[in-house]
Amino acid sequence: MKLTGAEILCESLTRLGVREIFGYPGGAILPVYDALGKSKLHHVLVRHEQGATHMADGYARASGGVGVAMATSGPGATNMVTGIATAMLDSSPVVCITGQVSSKVLGSDAFQEIDITGITMPITKHNVVVSHAEDIARTVREAFVIASSGRPGPVLVDITKDAQQASAEFDWEASAPQLPPKRQRTNHDPAEFDRAVELLNSAKRPLILAGHGIMVSGAMRAFEQFVRAGNYPVAMTLLGIGCFPASDPLNLGMMGMHGEAWVNNAIQEADLLIAVGMRFDDRVTGDLRTYAKSARKIHIEIDRAEINKNVKVDAALVGDAREVLEKLTPHIVTRDHDAWIRHIAKLKGDSAVRDIQSLPDTGHLYAAHVINDIWKETHGEAIVVTDVGQHQMWEAQYYHHNRPRTLITSGGLGTMGFALPAAIGAKFAKPDAEVWVVVGDGGFQMTMSELATIVQEKINIKIAIINNGFLGMVRQWQEFFYDKRYVATPLVAPDFAALANAFGIRGERITKRAEVVPVIRSARESTETVLIDFRVEQEDSVYPMVAAGASLSDMIRRPNSPLVETATEP
Repeated sequence: MKLTGAEILCESLTRLGVREIFGYPGGAILPVYDALGKSKLHHVLVRHEQGATHMADGYARASGGVGVAMATSGPGATNMVTGIATAMLDSSPVVCITGQVSSKVLGSDAFQEIDITGITMPITKHNVVVSHAEDIARTVREAFVIASSGRPGPVLVDITKDAQQASAEFDWEASAPQLPPKRQRTNHDPAEFDRAVELLNSAKRPLILAGHGIMVSGAMRAFEQFVRAGNYPVAMTLLGIGCFPASDPLNLGMMGMHGEAWVNNAIQEADLLIAVGMRFDDRVTGDLRTYAKSARKIHIEIDRAEINKNVKVDAALVGDAREVLEKLTPHIVTRDHDAWIRHIAKLKGDSAVRDIQSLPDTGHLYAAHVINDIWKETHGEAIVVTDVGQHQMWEAQYYHHNRPRTLITSGGLGTMGFALPAAIGAKFAKPDAEVWVVVGDGGFQMTMSELATIVQEKINIKIAIINNGFLGMVRQWQEFFYDKRYVATPLVAPDFAALANAFGIRGERITKRAEVVPVIRSARESTETVLIDFRVEQEDSVYPMVAAGASLSDMIRRPNSPLVETATEP
């Protein structure tokens, strides 16, 4: 069957199971768009190419599959860079397809020519230029394999315009990926495995650090069996939230810079840390010189490059989390850790209670009120997509996730503007799910043009803007460390409710505590998108907080807490 390169691309994507493509047309990708019109693929027209990559990312995270984004050459391709980097840092399988100028003028600084493969080399798992139509099918199939295998990540395929226009024989069987043989690895040295078993069965104060890799590997059931076998308490990274039910007594909550005080203290007191699918990010560890000095450490991780990169470990089990956990669990003998669990409960009791009652109704509307009420009204079953900042941390603290892939957020790169487009992608991945956007007034303004995409696609998501009139997290740092010199953080914003109405979306503005639950219920009853502008307390802060570079045990606590730390220069 002879097809144009553009038609081969569309047919290949269809056979790979792609349903939606998030993109924006332009001259160098126009042959593909012409072919899209004759294909079974649904194209979602974004309003900015960064939005396309975030939508593909949100789609991938919600579905567990591969998200696809598309753009033209030059500025279209470069507008995707932030989204590609976001996917790279959070190990999200995204395939980005860009048009490129004709191969005959490559290197001549032709109109809208840019070396996008050179630009994205450090932020992709793989990228490639395709200049022949007959190479398109194989290259795209390889891109999907690379994006989704091992430690997932973004792949960029740059296709010249003449390759899109030329014709070639399309043979699906002959285009099977021609990747080099997968490196066979035993997952770990037998001595390492024996050492890990010894550590697991001799520990008196063990603690699991549960990361995103548990969900990436689909290891939730194996992980729960491992936890039960050893009666291990579990601390969560931000991206690990959801891999183990928040309602389970062994789930202690989030660790790190804005993690629970008792969790950070337990890490510092543990004699064994079992890190599963996490990479010891600096926001988790604080000062490495003082991090968990009393603890031996086991690291279960698929990416060998992460082993001993930040934290030296005593046993490294390199491999897929599910496979490693399934092999480890039968060897667990010791599970009497009740005294240690009671001690952690005492640590929790001595800390500020992570309960909405710690913020009583005094006439002020707090972000915690809003997020806790969304959790209660949705029964914890919604997919929540957050942006980056204070609201992101409050969501992690006050919305309790019992199911995997229900918190979607930018962790490693911390990309403002992520939430709204990523939620659109998540809704396409899970059309029957209730999807909430929790976003600050700063991040929302970065990608609010995607409201038009929502209207054009007629999708139903709920948008909660946590509006404090500041770039909240930066303002918090200025309050703690720069004597309240609020430089460039007070934020002028439009009337978000009126803006929503201008797009044809119902908009509401809420200023009082008593109004929160009724508006959430009303929004949930609507079959259309609803935007709610919550005007919350302006100078509220996220507690606890570990200053950048400080020890994990040196937490700044809420001022009315029995334990108050003094803020110091990071």
